[in-house]
Amino acid sequence: MSDSSVGKDYRLATLLYCFNTADDVLLLERAQEPNRGFWSPCGGKLRTSEGESPYACAVREAHEELGLKFQLTDFHLTGLISEYGYQGRTHWLMFLFELQPKLRRLPAPMKEGRFQFFARTALEGLHIPATDRERIWPWFWQHRGGFFAAHCHCHPDGRNDWTLEDSRPC
Repeated sequence: MSDSSVGKDYRLATLLYCFNTADDVLLLERAQEPNRGFWSPCGGKLRTSEGESPYACAVREAHEELGLKFQLTDFHLTGLISEYGYQGRTHWLMFLFELQPKLRRLPAPMKEGRFQFFARTALEGLHIPATDRERIWPWFWQHRGGFFAAHCHCHPDGRNDWTLEDSRPC
């Protein structure tokens, strides 16, 4: 893939890793692109034209998608992932936040998709993006409560080259 075939700017997004009192993870079966039909954490794009911070985006997305209000301090930044050429089109810079308060109910379906709680062991059998399966989920579990940063070079043939750039397990 040449640099001219991929957007030159990063898209910035937050992903929200939310859990219930049984420590099951909340995932969204996406009804829209990117990753339509895949299970992934909820979240969304930063409003860069407004100068929105990643933490403010996490608070806003939790309200919009989960219907709940949280404070900036309710989120722990667990990871930072940069992806070069995801799906041959886009560069992503993603902030992975764990929501500290436990959810007590399943959020209602919405235009983005439907929610479901899953035990950690159930992730292996779910339709999740390759990058999540390969490295993001394993690193999230390893660094839960700590922090990691990683870069993925996504190749057109579906191969992904990963670099763990910072690792601070809890």
